[in-house]
Amino acid sequence: MTDSLLAPDLDGVCSRPGDVSTVSDQISRLMRVIHALKTAITAGGDSRERAAHVLLFPLLRLGPQRQGALAEMVHADPSTISRHVALLVENGLVRRVADASDGRASQLVITPAGESVVAAMHREREALFHTVTADWSDSELATFGSLLDRFVSDLTDALPAVAAAAQGTPAPQNPAGAAGAQRTRPTPEKDR
Repeated sequence: MTDSLLAPDLDGVCSRPGDVSTVSDQISRLMRVIHALKTAITAGGDSRERAAHVLLFPLLRLGPQRQGALAEMVHADPSTISRHVALLVENGLVRRVADASDGRASQLVITPAGESVVAAMHREREALFHTVTADWSDSELATFGSLLDRFVSDLTDALPAVAAAAQGTPAPQNPAGAAGAQRTRPTPEKDR
């Protein structure tokens, strides 16, 4: 992403460039570490299968969904979602059912095997984060959780403006951070 996507002229826009630069550097570092963790976790396994599992979270939390809705929820290309869904169905983690509101469409439903995969992924992730934060105080952990929640919410709110700028289309009326902008609360099914 270039500076021009959201703020073509940063002069006077950012009163604390050093702090923002530190956050930017640490987020880049975090993304590299997450990529390394994903690589380590999928070593010897099918990385496509692990990537497809992200679709199980919204199906468990929200119930049956159309494939297009899942693509929007996880910010992914419909063709990628189509491949992931095919793998999930093949592995018995998801099944297709007729959409009651439109017989031409189908919805995806998580199976008991899919629910077991989600539970295992939750346990793995929580065990890792418990280990990583073992020497953190309760206050540090609560502060980090609160600030991370806010950051992810604000970053999610910025997605439409970034996408519009990248495509050369007009930005939404109330981008994140703008006066009067409505903040969306995070939804656990997003970005899993």
